[in-house]
Amino acid sequence: MEFSVLTVNPAKVETACLVVPLFADGDLLSAAAQLDDASERLIAQLLERGDFSPELANVQLIPFAPGLAAERLMLVGLGKRDKFNEGALRKALDAAFGALAKLPVDSVAVAFTDADIDDRDVAWNAQMTLESATRAVYRFTQCKSTPAEAPQLAQVEVLIDDAGQVDAAKAGARIGAALGDGVNLARTLGNLPGNICTPSYLASQAETLAGESDGTLTTEILDEAALESLGAGALLAVGQGSAEPSRLIVMKYQGADDPDEAPHVLVGKGITFDTGGISIKPGAGMDEMKFDMCGAASVFGTMKSVIALKPKLNVIALVASAENMPDGRAIKPGDIVTTLKGLTVEILNTDAEGRLVLCDALAYAERFQPASVVDIATLTGACVIALGDHASGLFSNDDDLALDLLDAGENAWDRAWHMPLWDDYQAQLDSNFADLANIGGRPAGSITAACFLSRFAESYPWAHLDIAGTAWDSGKQKGASGRPVGLLTRYLLDREGERVVTSEA
Repeated sequence: MEFSVLTVNPAKVETACLVVPLFADGDLLSAAAQLDDASERLIAQLLERGDFSPELANVQLIPFAPGLAAERLMLVGLGKRDKFNEGALRKALDAAFGALAKLPVDSVAVAFTDADIDDRDVAWNAQMTLESATRAVYRFTQCKSTPAEAPQLAQVEVLIDDAGQVDAAKAGARIGAALGDGVNLARTLGNLPGNICTPSYLASQAETLAGESDGTLTTEILDEAALESLGAGALLAVGQGSAEPSRLIVMKYQGADDPDEAPHVLVGKGITFDTGGISIKPGAGMDEMKFDMCGAASVFGTMKSVIALKPKLNVIALVASAENMPDGRAIKPGDIVTTLKGLTVEILNTDAEGRLVLCDALAYAERFQPASVVDIATLTGACVIALGDHASGLFSNDDDLALDLLDAGENAWDRAWHMPLWDDYQAQLDSNFADLANIGGRPAGSITAACFLSRFAESYPWAHLDIAGTAWDSGKQKGASGRPVGLLTRYLLDREGERVVTSEA
């Protein structure tokens, strides 16, 4: 998505569609007031007659507006001022760009920076605008024999009042466009079916991403022979019932001036299809288990955003990828496997496979002496019960890291909720036959899953994001959401910001 920032009178902007927000109470915002004057009170009359109600996310297209250079005018409701917040702005933006994506327009000018939110600046507003625009034009068409016509929208002009804020608005829009592209890549990988998006396919996508990076991203693919030599017994155990070979995918982004600077590591769960294995899942809804690699998809999306934004820090992405199938060679309940860390695990349920591939990846991360490690996984149905589809579950062995991730989620409006990781829960993983079991029973299922992972992340600051409730939508609008690319990218950009502050001090 291309963008520009303008400070001209909105009535003089030549564009296919001019988009202005309106509150349900109080005076018109700056751009709307200027347009109202130029159009002989068109907007005020529509409001006075009740022809347009500025309820939140209500959209009305006016095909022709006298006195304006724009071909069309679109009004977007923001609701009441005292209820307006970040979530309301996102809803209004998504409604506007969703409507625009259906129109035969290739460029638009939008005045959403008029809609101020406490503690949010013009850069944040511009970021949200471009992110919403980029997400709105996304269509999954790879598997359609006759794809629907793609949206024409390709150019967004951000209108602002203050010429002194142009640079800030451009910086925010640049982040938003990169985030939107990253989210859309994550959505595509998540939406692809399991017969296409295999561990080997993900490995090829990593190589493609590296080829697009101007040399800032390199890849290493560990095949099953390499994993066996390494001792990654848990990852290999999950995939041994599948005809698709497992992979550990390593992507290294070099952005810091010092190549030896401690990297931030992202670890994604890449189960490209999860039948549950021998502990097979019910048939209803099993098609959605292609989304069980959305943690990996979010890592790919974040790396796409990173190579576009080029932050001055080092980032390593690890994707532990396998297919969980109930073949005659598949692992069975009661089997014991030896992990890369050397701990043995009694497998009580083969459907608790995500933690098995992740534990080897977390052990592998130790070799990088990381500044932080964040794993992302569609790990437990228990997290969906606890938090629904609004917040990702956050667990961490480091309070500072947890707070940084929570702040990043609030800033990106891709929020998480801090869950307990107390030692009290660890005993649920006790095993009579191995060092630990891979499940801890029904109580506190998402917590004991995180406790399992914590055993393999003791040597560095670590956090776990359980995205089982946020990674995809079910029902009529079924599809991957691309979360938490926004949270992860903002977390990394914040770490770059900390480096700048430290170096200046």
